[in-house]
This record gives sequence, C-alpha cells and structure tokens, in this order.
Amino acid sequence: MRAICHPKYSISLSAIFLLGLLLLQVARPSSDWKSIAPGMDYKYVAAKTPSPIGDSRIFILRVDPNLWQLEAVGISQTGESSGHTARDWSQRQKFSAAINAGMFATDFKTHLGYMGSASHVNSGRANSYQSVAAFDPRNSRSPPFRIFDLDAPGARFEDIQKDYASALQNLRLIKKPGSNQWSQQSRQWSEAALGEDDAGRVLFIYSRSPFSMHDLNNELLAAGIGIVAAQHLEGGPEAQLYLHVGSFEMEMYGSYETSFRKNESNSAAWPVPNILGLRPRATVTH
Repeated sequence: MRAICHPKYSISLSAIFLLGLLLLQVARPSSDWKSIAPGMDYKYVAAKTPSPIGDSRIFILRVDPNLWQLEAVGISQTGESSGHTARDWSQRQKFSAAINAGMFATDFKTHLGYMGSASHVNSGRANSYQSVAAFDPRNSRSPPFRIFDLDAPGARFEDIQKDYASALQNLRLIKKPGSNQWSQQSRQWSEAALGEDDAGRVLFIYSRSPFSMHDLNNELLAAGIGIVAAQHLEGGPEAQLYLHVGSFEMEMYGSYETSFRKNESNSAAWPVPNILGLRPRATVTH
C-alpha cells in the first residue's frame, strides 16, 4: 500500500484504518449479549474462579417482560399424574423457553412455598422463604415482573398478592440491590435460578458446572449483567433450561449434586412437576 506523504511526516492508510477501529471500540464498547428475538438475549459468563468440574460457563437468558409473558404451570393444574422435562413442557404449553419453577414436595406435585396464578393455585401456603417472584400485574402502576424480598422494609406478601395475580416463592440467592445471601459451604450442585436485573428484566440462569451457592452468587454479581436479585429454583440433575425460538434451540440439564449424584454422568433431562415458561406477549406492555 502506498503511503501518504507530507513534508513533516508520513503515515500509511492501514495505520489510519487501525486507529479508526481502535477509537470506535473505545467509544462504543462491545457487548457479548447475543440476540435471539426482540427482547430476548443470551450470553455465557465464564467463572472467574472455575468449578473443578465441567466448563465453568454460566448461561444467562435475559428477557424483557414487556415483550414476553411469564407463566407458572404444573401437573396439579393440568391434571396429569407425572411431570415432564422442560422440553416437553414447552412443547405442550407452547412456551418459547422454560426453566424449573422451584423445589417440590415428596408428593412430586406440590411446590415448596407459595405458587399461584389467577387461574390456579398449586400451593397456597407461604413459608419462610424470603424471595417472591411476581408477575401478571393487576394494575398499570406495577412493573410486569419483580422479585420481592419479604424481609425488606414495608414488604408484605398480602400486598404483593393485591398487585400481582401470579407469584412464585423460592429460596433466596441474592437480595436487592445485590447482596449475596449464602454463606460459604462445601455443598455444590448444578443450578437453575431466576433473577432480576437493574432494568427489571427477567434472567433465566443455568450452570451445569457445580458451584456452592455462595460462589455462584459472587460470580453472578461480578459478571456485569446488572443482577440485583435472584432465587434458587432447582439443583443437581433436575435443574434444566430449554429454549426454542425460531431455528434457535437449546436444551440444558444438570448432573452433579453433593450427597446425591457426585458425578457428571447424567445424560438426559429429568421430568419435573412444575415449570416456569415464557411466551411472546399478545400485546406489548410499557
């Protein structure tokens, strides 16, 4: 390539081009979020402190609740005698994405903690779990999705139910506005979790590599994803996430769980009685 000559200096066109690219990158930082559909993006977070098992990548699905509707459903509502994998639930309910709704009782049907919607209540008893995910607002003043801390000043479960038709109570991982609620422990497991970011978006979180929940919380808080709250959904081989939008399809399921399945051998999703699904909204909310 010929150089541009100047009485005082010369500089190649290639150097000008590279300098322009550098300035563009500084002015407009790159994002590793990948778009699947309007209001739905995903990324992988590489753990800063790797797990001893697996690839240590944490999958994050980020969803705008103004464009996507959350729905919790289970076999107590459908009248079935046994559960399904997240993939099967998605196909039956026409969900675009699905993740565990939370832990369940020994009857393999009843959600631990409150789980209810306007059309069906799976479990009407609130327990000691301090995290409540609420959706289906009853009024235009309430955001379409929010995770509440029941020990926050002025927070009452009765008020949440007045404002939202659907609520899902689970063990808390992260308290607003970003406080790790788990002390360190030796137990580790594959994890499915539900989060909220600082823009009020829904986060479906999944890791096959096992972590202690203290370490997983720290990884999420340091990942730059804006997470402010999160709740535990399920661990071990039952933890799963399924996603199918257009030609994009992913199925993920866990394996390792301390004191239950201490290996990476699980090669199939397990059926679960309750699921949390996403479908496109018929009408966009703002």
